[in-house]
Amino acid sequence: MKKYTNTGSKDTRSGFGAGMTELGQKNEKVVALCADLIGSLKFDDFKKNHPERFFQIGIAEANMIGIAAGLTIGGKIPFTGTFANFSTGRVYDQIRQSVAYSDKNVKICASHAGLTLGEDGATHQILEDIGLMKMLPGMTVINTCDYNQTKAATLALADHHGPAYLRFGRPVVPNFMPADEPFVIGKAILLNEGADVTIVATGHLVWEALIAAEALEAKGISAEVINIHTIKPLDEEAILKSLAKTKCVVTAEEHNILGGLGESVSRVLALHHPAPQEFVAVNDSFGESGTPEQLMEKYKLNNQAIVEAVERVIKRK
Repeated sequence: MKKYTNTGSKDTRSGFGAGMTELGQKNEKVVALCADLIGSLKFDDFKKNHPERFFQIGIAEANMIGIAAGLTIGGKIPFTGTFANFSTGRVYDQIRQSVAYSDKNVKICASHAGLTLGEDGATHQILEDIGLMKMLPGMTVINTCDYNQTKAATLALADHHGPAYLRFGRPVVPNFMPADEPFVIGKAILLNEGADVTIVATGHLVWEALIAAEALEAKGISAEVINIHTIKPLDEEAILKSLAKTKCVVTAEEHNILGGLGESVSRVLALHHPAPQEFVAVNDSFGESGTPEQLMEKYKLNNQAIVEAVERVIKRK
């Protein structure tokens, strides 16, 4: 398999900004709406170059979702932007009624997701958003791993019809996916072939999974690593194909253990291929204030935690 290396760390939200800049130039139907966080969502270039297609809604997230739903009726493709906490929990009713139930072509784009929001603390570190969004009928849910993949996902969403949730983050993280890697919604990416265990990771935990695979190789354990960028629809075929070889799985995500990627994978196992599974996720708790590195270590969302989970799950085979 190809060796993935960090080509220069970047924040995933800047990948979203780069994607919006390109969409502004390529697709006149794309419009952007922001809830008073232009700099945080990297909307600066889009606003500068296409002021007639940029709407500053202010601190009124529910209003933003309603306006976005209305814009779709005229054929526009609205991309909304604010923090993940405000993109989902604060406006869940509006998303459910005006976007999902009405099947509106709104792209809900959420930065500063998970513990890596850092010092802002538990009130802003939403860890339930994937669960909230994947439960909505017809909602596509995407959680990207680096700058390049976030940009690619942003571009892909403009061509995808239907409501969608795009989740990305604040911190600078390794940028390791090739810039020309095709982004196919609902199609997982096999990063590392292995025979002893399947590691299914999403978001910031994908890079940690690759580091873990190297550490496991040194211990004589062959780990298959799968990048699940689309939580819904989930690539069940890729997961089952890997499990047919390895017979056990570890899921890794920067999200509550309840309602996230791990539970989606568990459903696949229960229906099609019962097998041991271990979870690397936040264990049913809120976060707290701290640096991203401190929080990921304390809540056991790093490569060492993945290694330990692999060692546990292999013993259960």
